[in-house]
Amino acid sequence: MTRALLTGLLALLLVTGTAPAGADALRELNWAELIPADAPPEPPPLPLHAQTLADALAAAESGPAALQQSPAAPVVQALDGQRIKLPGYVVPLDVNEDGNVTTFLFVPYLGACIHVPPPPSNQIVYIEHADGVRLDALYQPFWVEGTLHVEATHSELAQAGYRMRASKLYPYDTPD
Repeated sequence: MTRALLTGLLALLLVTGTAPAGADALRELNWAELIPADAPPEPPPLPLHAQTLADALAAAESGPAALQQSPAAPVVQALDGQRIKLPGYVVPLDVNEDGNVTTFLFVPYLGACIHVPPPPSNQIVYIEHADGVRLDALYQPFWVEGTLHVEATHSELAQAGYRMRASKLYPYDTPD
């Protein structure tokens, strides 16, 4: 092949080439990756002043919602627009006529925003999912997939630092 032909083929590949491998790939995140590396440490959780765990849970059920300690925690701007996969738990906000939770807060641990003060806003993702999840499945962890957006969203339970319209939601399976 001549040098001119090789140069032309290289130019054609550069102009019409596809996106680099992995540019649109699904990125599996953990919750720590939603906190900027230079963020100040979060304050320790407020202590529960009750005699037993049962007393604490009863007080949480009957009393007002616990206040979120860091409703405007810093977020990772570089995550905006990335397709991600994240494990966590569902905290229901809206339920459809079929009994499925279609709008919810996604959090790193069971009971967040309900029995204990909500985690910092950079540890909460406000999610909408067309099909939703059955209410009776809320005690199990899930994987959620979709495009993450850095967008503060307020709900009656807590401020979320991220938002997503989930494309996929399915049970988290632990290895045997």
